[in-house]
Amino acid sequence: MNPDLPTALPERTSRWRLLWVLPRLAFVLFVGGVGLLLWMSDQADKEEKRATLTSDILWLEQNLRFHLARNEELLGRIDLAHTASAGAFESFARTLFGSESGLRQLIWLDAEGQVRRAHPATMDPDVTGETMEVSPSRQSFRLARSLGKPVYSAAYPFFTDDWQFEVHVPVSREGRVIGVAVGVYRIREILGDSVPWWLAERYRISIVGDSGKVLGTRSKIESRVTEEGYQVAFDPPGWGLSIHAVPYHAPRPLAGVLLSVSLVILALIVLWSLWILRRHVLWRQAMEEQLQREHAFRKAMEDSLDTGMRARNLDGEIIYVNPAFCRMVGWSAAELIGRRPPMPYWADDYLDETRAMHDRVLAGQGPEEGFELKLKRRSGEVIDVLIHEAPLIDAQGRHSGWMGSMVDITERKHADERARQQQDRLQSTARLVAMGEMASSIAHELNQPLAAISSYCTGAANLLRKQTPTAEVLPALDKAVEQAHRAGQVIRRVYSLARPGENGFEKVNLAQRIEAALALMDSEIRQKGIRVSLELSPQVTVEGDPVLLEQALFNLLRNAIESMRDTAPEQRQLAIALDCADGYARLAIADRGCGIDPGVAGHMFDPLFTTKTEGLGMGLAICRSVIENHRGRLWFEANPEGGTVFHILLPLAPQ
Repeated sequence: MNPDLPTALPERTSRWRLLWVLPRLAFVLFVGGVGLLLWMSDQADKEEKRATLTSDILWLEQNLRFHLARNEELLGRIDLAHTASAGAFESFARTLFGSESGLRQLIWLDAEGQVRRAHPATMDPDVTGETMEVSPSRQSFRLARSLGKPVYSAAYPFFTDDWQFEVHVPVSREGRVIGVAVGVYRIREILGDSVPWWLAERYRISIVGDSGKVLGTRSKIESRVTEEGYQVAFDPPGWGLSIHAVPYHAPRPLAGVLLSVSLVILALIVLWSLWILRRHVLWRQAMEEQLQREHAFRKAMEDSLDTGMRARNLDGEIIYVNPAFCRMVGWSAAELIGRRPPMPYWADDYLDETRAMHDRVLAGQGPEEGFELKLKRRSGEVIDVLIHEAPLIDAQGRHSGWMGSMVDITERKHADERARQQQDRLQSTARLVAMGEMASSIAHELNQPLAAISSYCTGAANLLRKQTPTAEVLPALDKAVEQAHRAGQVIRRVYSLARPGENGFEKVNLAQRIEAALALMDSEIRQKGIRVSLELSPQVTVEGDPVLLEQALFNLLRNAIESMRDTAPEQRQLAIALDCADGYARLAIADRGCGIDPGVAGHMFDPLFTTKTEGLGMGLAICRSVIENHRGRLWFEANPEGGTVFHILLPLAPQ
């Protein structure tokens, strides 16, 4: 178990939090980078398309300008001598039209503006089939003749769906304008002749008027166009015309689409991974916090235990000890973990016994109820311990060693020894106290046989002096001997009571002990006129110390007799009943005395508590101690007829 775990866990938690923040930041940067890359790629693509559009339209504008300029030059070089006839003029016009110049009609005007030649003579659109007479712009004619250079007319509609414009080129001979060659351009046709196919596939090319009206369009495919476009002035011919190009919406390249989709999928995978990582981090953090709480709780429990805990592997090597074990033996955990037998805490005088028990435990034969051993502290002090061993099962359910709990019972054993010694002293004291309390009764009892012996001996002596026959003297001497034997029995009883070591448990007839105790108080009973009622079962036998039992009975009988001191003589009665039931001997001693005050009833068995002025307060305490030492019970209750009844319950002796 790692003691630094509570400190290490917060650091590890902070590290996990940092590892969680870094992927978040990395994901945001990644998404931002991918978005920026896609945006920059799109912007670069747009810029590239814009640059290409501008370049293509400028090229187209230059190409148209070149064609117009070339046509102006050709029209200005028209040879009237060779084109005077209608056939020659028509041949010249066809040659001019065949060079994809965009011209659709050639008109020759004289110096006065009159039409002299025209090819074709009329213009007829393909749709309507109607014809339009030749009618060049007079304004452009006059302007071209006056300026002496080509002039373009404004665009005008050609029927309904087409537009056209004219170019007036003055023709001079010897410094004099002799006529004007008029070329008619149809906008749709000029776009068809001048815009190449590859340009038409990229853009929709339109000629737009000054009002924004589309005058003609060149388009090779039908597709959706983008909103963006590029427009350049169509000058010449001017008059607000401009060329407008709009690129078609081309699908993105497959490689770019795949790249974008891959980036999006990668971003989603990263996001999913972060989400899984976050769940894992939160779960692990919760588990670590729970582990930290459980570790702190277990550590607090281990530190507060007074029971020593020790774990050993199957080879007997110590793998764990708790603080209580270290305090018990005096060695630290670092000094004990990894140690093999013999252990430093084994008592030197008990090495063989300890080693034998150690081997029994490792063999799985240790006592299930626990066992006691003597160990030594680091200071050399030998202590008694109670050990319980149990198999140590790991997380996989395998038996990996032995776990032992150890309790220091040194003080308890010392306390038991002190209690035993105290009990012996108490019993000895009880005998001595009882002997002292019995002294007055014994002295009175001895006075009677001694007085009788003295009387019988005196009478026998007087008879002998009178020379009385021996037959009359012998009865007196026999009675004297009998009284001497009685006095000897009293002396021997006192002697045995003063020598407790000679008394052991034996089978005791309670009826005989009761009669013996009554015999000690016979004179006092007769003197006080107490009537004794006996109901004794003669076969009731218990195991015990006959002297102690007789002593306890003597104390109870004497207390009963003394309690009737103030009772009327005719009511002085002592009832003693002895029987057996349910494996117990039951004895009841009932008196008709003053009884026990309920206020002091709870203290009657307390040592040194007495209600007598001359008593020591040890009689009932000794009685209870003797009865309980014989595995019995002593209690009292009020006598319904007045006085007190003391009850004794003792287990019967086995048969």
